[in-house]
Amino acid sequence: MLGGAGMLLAASPAQAADVSYATECIPPPISGLPPVEGTTKVQLTAPAEAKVGDTVEVVWKTVEAASRNPDMLDLGKDTVKPTGTLKVGGDATGTVQMEGPRQNPPIPKNSAMVLPDMKGTLKLEKAGEITLTPDAYNINVSKPISTDTKCTPKEAVQPGATIKVTEGGGSTTTGGTTSGSTSGSTSGSTTAGGTTSGSTTAGGTTAGGTTAGGTTAGGTTAGGSDSGGSTSGSGGGSGQTDFPGKEVSVRFACESPGPPDIGSKVTINAKKSGGSYALTVKTAKGVMDSPADLPAGALKPSMDVALGGADKGSVKVTGPANAEPLKLGKPVDLADMTGTYKPGASGKSTLSPGTLTIDVTLGGQKISIPCKVKGSAAVSLELDTAAQEGGASGSATSGSAGSTAGGTASGGLAATGAEDNGTLRALGLVAGTAILLGGAVFTFTPWRRLRGTR
Repeated sequence: MLGGAGMLLAASPAQAADVSYATECIPPPISGLPPVEGTTKVQLTAPAEAKVGDTVEVVWKTVEAASRNPDMLDLGKDTVKPTGTLKVGGDATGTVQMEGPRQNPPIPKNSAMVLPDMKGTLKLEKAGEITLTPDAYNINVSKPISTDTKCTPKEAVQPGATIKVTEGGGSTTTGGTTSGSTSGSTSGSTTAGGTTSGSTTAGGTTAGGTTAGGTTAGGTTAGGSDSGGSTSGSGGGSGQTDFPGKEVSVRFACESPGPPDIGSKVTINAKKSGGSYALTVKTAKGVMDSPADLPAGALKPSMDVALGGADKGSVKVTGPANAEPLKLGKPVDLADMTGTYKPGASGKSTLSPGTLTIDVTLGGQKISIPCKVKGSAAVSLELDTAAQEGGASGSATSGSAGSTAGGTASGGLAATGAEDNGTLRALGLVAGTAILLGGAVFTFTPWRRLRGTR
């Protein structure tokens, strides 16, 4: 990590020079933090002279990063990995892909970022003078989840090194990039002279998860025939107690740091008890792939079931937290969500999927990610209701995960067991959200605090 690599078979002493440039860094989408502008100072080490046919090694030492580790969490040892690009100019054109190992000392909150040196190789194919100029770079943090902060120059950057290439030699030296724990492809050598061969930028992918599919459908509700997207099931004095809903397709738009769009199948079932209804809301299996490794008990879903027809307002239903740890990239199932609906009006009342919220708790921080229904959701269930004192009309009734009993919230609005309201933020949000940690780490002051704290 201590800088100094020069030409692998140096024909002349290596040179080192510092270059500073204004930089804009974009924190991970899951962090919800705005772009930050700062100054990057880089020292490039490369041979002053070499011969055509030589393969030389270049070292990028980040003397000063464009940000500090915010006052959010300490970064552990060997969790930071940089990758970047050098522009080749002068009598040759191309790029050199740079990569550093995942190697760093512990970085406390509110302290300077410490990045390991990056290395790359360049094969020289024609005589002349070539220049090497620092360009964009990426900072990957592996814990608590893999996140990337992408930094690009905001002004013309001066070359940081010049190599005089002379005819002769023909021998080619070999070498490679310093390897560490990589999150992407390993960088390869680059040929100066117009083409870049086999080099790809290494680095982890930005957490955020994948967007589950599912098309919007005008589903029908329990009871029988299809009528304008919903059909009624008798909830009155017929003696029936179980009212199964129809599976409907819903698309959700999630707030940052969640995914912009996710889809899921949703079914709302009801069981009558006295004048109230115990609701159970089911979502599709494998709504999305987990964006990170999450421990048991870290993720908890809830939903605001929208009331229509005779009744108004919403009913909150909540589900238990994940019982088993979630693995990065593996499909995630949301637990069934339950709550109690106490009607506030008499007549035909409809129940449709509403805002879905994912609460993630990690490291003592609780983050709520809401996802709102895009457009209008189809009705899943229609009931013949009889108004109850303190019922939901115009408000939300309360419910708690795993229980059908619930009181009414002041004002009659459906309240739910979940502390925060929100929408089904893509599961990916979940991990990502909880992981403001890793990504926020590289956003620069001022730092925006997580919205929900315990």
